[in-house]
Amino acid sequence: MRVFVTGATGFVGSAVVQELIAHGHRVLGLSRSDAGAGQLEAAGAEVVRGTLDDHDVLARAAAGCDGVIHTAFNHDFSKFAENARQDRRAIEVLGGALEGTTKPILVTSGTAMLAQGRVATEADRPSGPSPRMSESGADDLVAKGVRASVVRLAPTTHGAGDHGFVPMLIALAREKGVAAYIGEGNNRWSAVHRSDAARLYRLAIERGAGGERYHAVAEEGVLFKDIAAAIGKGLSLPVESRPSEHFGWFAMFAGMDAATSAAWTREALGWTPIGPSLAEDLENAGYF
Repeated sequence: MRVFVTGATGFVGSAVVQELIAHGHRVLGLSRSDAGAGQLEAAGAEVVRGTLDDHDVLARAAAGCDGVIHTAFNHDFSKFAENARQDRRAIEVLGGALEGTTKPILVTSGTAMLAQGRVATEADRPSGPSPRMSESGADDLVAKGVRASVVRLAPTTHGAGDHGFVPMLIALAREKGVAAYIGEGNNRWSAVHRSDAARLYRLAIERGAGGERYHAVAEEGVLFKDIAAAIGKGLSLPVESRPSEHFGWFAMFAGMDAATSAAWTREALGWTPIGPSLAEDLENAGYF
């Protein structure tokens, strides 16, 4: 297959590019910079210069490929609603270029906030306060006959180069002088290594079906207090319970109970995660 990948130089997207190429696929990767273009060329991918706002570029690239994997998203939380609208428009454009064909598109979402106090499954649909519209965008494409599916990433998609939630917690611990959790710290986060997530994207685009939700989850629920303990060990800081105010704007995420199952995904795709656990990465991946 020739696959167009957005976010191709990002933490997850770059792993997807490597995984696809390693298994014989040709990759067309979106890059907005010379450095990103060089990274893609070094990996063996073709380069498309542009951003998510360059809709003509996105449409041409998607139309010229056998499938699309959309991993790009601006995670600047200070303008999250604006970024969600940008993402939704990009999904409409990418999917629109595939209308009338059998070409698949994978849209990226997350497992966080799917369910509170119970284990979320692929059958769940977003119902929380997040303004992100990735999944509704995919559903609209399916209604138009496009083979659109969703890959939901665990909130801790980890590995070397991680700049997501765990590094945010590490930075907060450095700032405050304590690795903290809320209450008893028994709320759970699901986790997956980026290499396992990349393999899931490949298997899903090869399968090429439409309408499914796939869960990129290797560990169903890691206790938040265990994450705090690993951070405390890595930074040689005390590990303590603190009120939610300690976490500022991040309190909603620090307190969420986001255990997630990937049982259906594993069976449907024959996907078995083999990468390091979150605990192993926190000891060996250079987080500190």
